[in-house]
Amino acid sequence: MMNMYTSIEEVTADLGIEAALTQKVLDRLTDASLKQAVSEQQARTLGDIARHVVMSLKGIFGAGGLQIDVPGLSLTAESSSAEIAEGYRQVSEAAIAAMKEQWTDAKLSEDVMLFGAMKMTRSSVVNLILRHQIHHRGQITILMRQAGLPVPGVYGPSEEENAARQAAQK
Repeated sequence: MMNMYTSIEEVTADLGIEAALTQKVLDRLTDASLKQAVSEQQARTLGDIARHVVMSLKGIFGAGGLQIDVPGLSLTAESSSAEIAEGYRQVSEAAIAAMKEQWTDAKLSEDVMLFGAMKMTRSSVVNLILRHQIHHRGQITILMRQAGLPVPGVYGPSEEENAARQAAQK
């Protein structure tokens, strides 16, 4: 059962927490790491997934009726890791601000047709976005390891952070 949000305060608090965790991961990417392929059989790269996370935040919320204004947000295969991280920062901050301005507690229980095909409440749209973001953040951290990058802790310390803590205690 998905968490049903009943207040904008709850929604924006969770969005803020998850955005900070995703930002922490995206801020660690390098331009070279963006080329890390998912596998030899699949051409999708870490960069493709990172750009998707940024653009889908705006796209899914937009399909759910939240108008997010991020002038000039356009990520392409040539976008740098810094541009991706900054794009995410802008769109996540804009999404939270737009939600506080455009949605009310009562609107969270209203139905919308997401992409013209899926009827769900706005609260469910938020859940979808959070789960989508968490799913892809997990993929990104795996690809970061494959690319040789240290992975930041998300819901707890990462392997690298634990090793550093243990070394400091010696």
